[in-house]
This record gives sequence, structure tokens and C-alpha cells, in this order.
Amino acid sequence: MISKKASVETGAIGKNVSVMEYAVIRKDVVLGDNIVIHPHVVIESNVTIGDNVEIFPGAYIGKIPGGPSLLRKPVFKKMVKIGNNCHVGPNAVIYYDVEIGDNTLIGDGASVREQSRIGAGCLISRCVTINYAAVIGEGTDIMDNTHITGKSQIGKHVFVAPSVTSGNDNSVGKSGYNEDRIQGPIIEDNASIGIGAVLLPGIVIGRNALVAAGSVVTKNVPENAVVVGIPARVVRYIQDDQIPGPKKA
Repeated sequence: MISKKASVETGAIGKNVSVMEYAVIRKDVVLGDNIVIHPHVVIESNVTIGDNVEIFPGAYIGKIPGGPSLLRKPVFKKMVKIGNNCHVGPNAVIYYDVEIGDNTLIGDGASVREQSRIGAGCLISRCVTINYAAVIGEGTDIMDNTHITGKSQIGKHVFVAPSVTSGNDNSVGKSGYNEDRIQGPIIEDNASIGIGAVLLPGIVIGRNALVAAGSVVTKNVPENAVVVGIPARVVRYIQDDQIPGPKKA
């Protein structure tokens, strides 16, 4: 059912699609089957949405990155791909050049910048900000009010607690933008990051590691390590039989 009060410019619409009042769907959008698009959603051109997707009021999909105060010129492809069985929460913003895997939830007020790739089965919770060129592996949960900085790499089945902050530039923007110098944290598979932790640019958090709440991570964390404090230091190691979730092959 397409509301007479919606603006729909595409003809590529699957079966059992509902577009509610005041939604705007531009040309060259592809909608799969069993989709629900709530009021005041805007979907720009060249967006592909899979089957069984629900997009809640006020979401904006296909935003063009840019602005006068940016240190770098955004590079992006004018496309978005959202997989099957996804939910996009109210007032979420998904920029151009983003791919989201099947069975992923983008929470209320979340923002996903250009060149980012989010795997299947992920939870990107309320008011999470994912900056440009971030890669997030399947089954990863990123909780409320967390900031994932540009050029971060997050593995599979990672848990990032609320209000975690990360950076990608040790000069804090004072040296202008240099692509070779910018690098967000790398978080390997099955690691866990506690509430309010701070992750400095370029550090590597090893597989199965645990970063305690409030820690400031200034150097690499070994696999299976538990780190605590400011700066974070290793206090013990987790034995393989104590590690939940997927095990190392």
C-alpha cells in the first residue's frame, strides 16, 4: 500500500510494500518484498533495500557527505545497499556509499558515514555515530552513544559498551588531513570494550581481549588480555575455556 500523500518516483517496488504518508522515495531506488516505510522517511536515488526491511519515521538514507569545515574532501559512490531483514530506527542517517548486511538493526538517531561497511547480524544502537570508512564485522554489537572514528576496523562478534570513544589522529587535527597518518583503532574478533573506554588512534585490541570500563587504551592489547586503568595495563589473561562465543580456529 502506497499512501497518496507519499512521493514515490521509483517503479522498482516488490510485493507487499507499504509506504506511508509524507515519505519521499526518489528515482532509481529498488525496494524488495515486504517492506514498511514509515512517515517522513527520505530515500535518495541509487539505494537498494532488501526484503523484510522496516524503516521508521524520519530516517534519511543516501545523504551526501560534505560541508565547509571538513579537513578532507569526502570520496564516495552514490549508492546504499541495505540487506534483508534489517530495521532502520527513527531519525537514523545513512550516508551514501554504505553497505549494511542482513539482519542488522540501525538504532534510533544513529549515523553511518560514507565508505562504511557493516556486516550481517549487527546491532548499531541508539545515537551511535560511525564515521567514514569504518568496517564492522558480522555479529558485532555497538551500544548507545558510542563513537566509532573514521578508518576503524572492528572484527566479528565484538561487543562495544555504551559511551565508548575512539580517535584516529594523534595530532588532534593540528596538522591538517593526511591520509597516511589517519587510522582508527583495530578491534579483533570476539573482543569486548567496557563502558566509557577511550581508544586512541591506531591501537590494536587483540582477539578475545577485554577492556575494562573507563580505561584509556594508549597501546596495543594482546590477545586474551584483560586491561584496566588510565593508561590501560594488562592485569591478567583469559584462558581459552573461559572465552564465550566463537572460538579461534
